[in-house]
Amino acid sequence: MNKYAVTNPATGAGGPSFPLATDAEVTEAIGAADRAHSEFSRGTSVAERAGLMQRVADLHTERREHLAELIVREMGKPVEQALGEVDFSADIYSYYATHGEAFLADEPIELLAGEGSAFIRNASLGVLLGIMPWNFPYYQVARFAGPNLVLGNTILLKHASQCPESAAAIEAIFTDAGFPAGAYRNLYASSAQIADIIIPDPRVCGVSLTGSEGAGAAVAEVAGRNLKKVVLELGGSDPFIVLSADDLEEAVDAAVAARLDNSGQSCNAAKRFIVIDGLFDAFVESFTAKITGNVPADPTSPETTLGPLSSLGAAEGLEEQLQRAEAQGATVHARGIRTGAFFSPTVLTGVSPQSDAYREEFFGPVAAIYRVQNEAEAVQVANDIPYGLGSYLFTTDPEQALRVADQIDAGMVFINGSLLDGPELPFGGVKRSGFGRELGRFGIAEFANKKLIRILK
Repeated sequence: MNKYAVTNPATGAGGPSFPLATDAEVTEAIGAADRAHSEFSRGTSVAERAGLMQRVADLHTERREHLAELIVREMGKPVEQALGEVDFSADIYSYYATHGEAFLADEPIELLAGEGSAFIRNASLGVLLGIMPWNFPYYQVARFAGPNLVLGNTILLKHASQCPESAAAIEAIFTDAGFPAGAYRNLYASSAQIADIIIPDPRVCGVSLTGSEGAGAAVAEVAGRNLKKVVLELGGSDPFIVLSADDLEEAVDAAVAARLDNSGQSCNAAKRFIVIDGLFDAFVESFTAKITGNVPADPTSPETTLGPLSSLGAAEGLEEQLQRAEAQGATVHARGIRTGAFFSPTVLTGVSPQSDAYREEFFGPVAAIYRVQNEAEAVQVANDIPYGLGSYLFTTDPEQALRVADQIDAGMVFINGSLLDGPELPFGGVKRSGFGRELGRFGIAEFANKKLIRILK
């Protein structure tokens, strides 16, 4: 990679390109972020930083149409979903602006013996590096930057190479909101600069990455060698378990929505549908009919529910995965057709544990449906993958709901609903889906120095 460039996946048309930062520019940005931390964290109160963050939220709302247009062009998100992402990002910034003081308040400790008092004070660490993906260009940044800037950390943000315009637009918002120079810095950096310059620099105190398993492992290895704190949000192949339903069509609607979120390109989208035998045939029939009713179309149209995949390469990779799945025995109930970067929905059954598809993540509108005989088998299939990000469960039995939720190896379980994320709900996974949490009160604690202060008299 020698530049950041826009290529519209819907049309193939090229857009603006931006050169990589030089090593000198990267080093200068680290220095500016470090100086900003000394002044920003120690020279402002949480309330003052929260006020700036509320202005960030307001600017997202004021500029929502322009921001949405950028990511429609950069990665093909349907425009109504793009607008929704901008709005959700504004909500996240506003959430931390509103609750930051309470989350960061001193925490008294009851002493077991002795005189005096003790408490925990939440202090910033310093400069943090964020490495963010293309699939949710604003939302992913909000999850990282919102809490950490309220805490007093400063941010170096390396965005995906196909999202340079939205990356610049985010930096402009923080500048226009009144954050000091260096507090939030967009860097068109290379992977080599991340590994060789940024992470090893002693002024950089932590790294947060949302991306592929391979990228996460590489960053964690460098961070570990340099003793830096890491938060990783990686891939997922979330199970959607249906054990019973008063209204099967309601469960199917939730399943389709959970699979097609962001044109199927969401880490915590439902990807494997695990259905009890008695409901399996009806579920497959209804699900197939409804998901194939979503036809890939122009992402600039408000009527479009399914846009192109993020790039031609992404679509070609998904096509190759499907060809392997079918060659290894899967039954294709609805066959996705690729036209350039556009890919129509695909439904598979009969994916065996011996197939690559059984444990791979399909990052696009592909659903695999599994028949199970009972609750125990449903849990076994749900957990029989390397990932553990989110999960979904439909049942009419409240006791079963909590019993199964306790057994699912995932960071999140959503019961009798989908697309239920919120700024107040912690987000993160286990196993090869990464570690650490974003959002909610836990999200502001990941890069905080929980400083003990003990006073004798």
